[in-house]
Amino acid sequence: MVKPLPLAGEMTETPEWRISDLPVPYGEAVAEMEARVTAIAEGRARELVWLLEHPPLYTAGTSADARDLIDPKRFPVFKTGRGGQYTYHGPGQRVAYVMLDLKRRKPDVRAFVEDLERWLIAALAEFNVTGELREGRVGVWVRRPEKGLTAEDKIAAIGVRIRKWVTFHGVSLNVDPDLDHFTGIVPCGISQFGVTSLADLGLTAAMADADIALKRTFAGIFGGEPA
Repeated sequence: MVKPLPLAGEMTETPEWRISDLPVPYGEAVAEMEARVTAIAEGRARELVWLLEHPPLYTAGTSADARDLIDPKRFPVFKTGRGGQYTYHGPGQRVAYVMLDLKRRKPDVRAFVEDLERWLIAALAEFNVTGELREGRVGVWVRRPEKGLTAEDKIAAIGVRIRKWVTFHGVSLNVDPDLDHFTGIVPCGISQFGVTSLADLGLTAAMADADIALKRTFAGIFGGEPA
């Protein structure tokens, strides 16, 4: 079932945007997010959307099943407080850490997750890629008719955490990662579907193109001025 895109959000303030050019170690990123979330909650800092890549690694969310870690020695594994199961992060994947104050927006966790999904769908549409949502499967999916009538692959993942109504962690969009790296886990606990990327779909989009699409579509979902 495909959900419709929403109307613009009620919040008008535009968050700060940050882009890291070099891969950021996972522990360093989490520590920086923790500090920023505290500062936002205390009114000492502006909201932030942080675009980055990580070195190759696996993360285990709060619902992770140890049986889904197929190759535990392949890459470092980090336990994280975000929701969800096992995910892969690495070069060629755009991670967007979204730190927003829901008290000042809409204190509704479900609505926030739906907004993240819709944001990804809108960004994919910038590349003429149709992203879709599926009941019981978190993330954004694309149909792969060349693989079969019912074939689908996941192109973007979502995992969030909220503290004092300030969000952190966020989404990851596969631009051109090494898709073989996903084989060390069962991504998000779903084994019957595959993983894809913009490059795998035949698009030559650079990371900067993905950033432009994410920034261009953000305000239409979350409000504020286009970044």
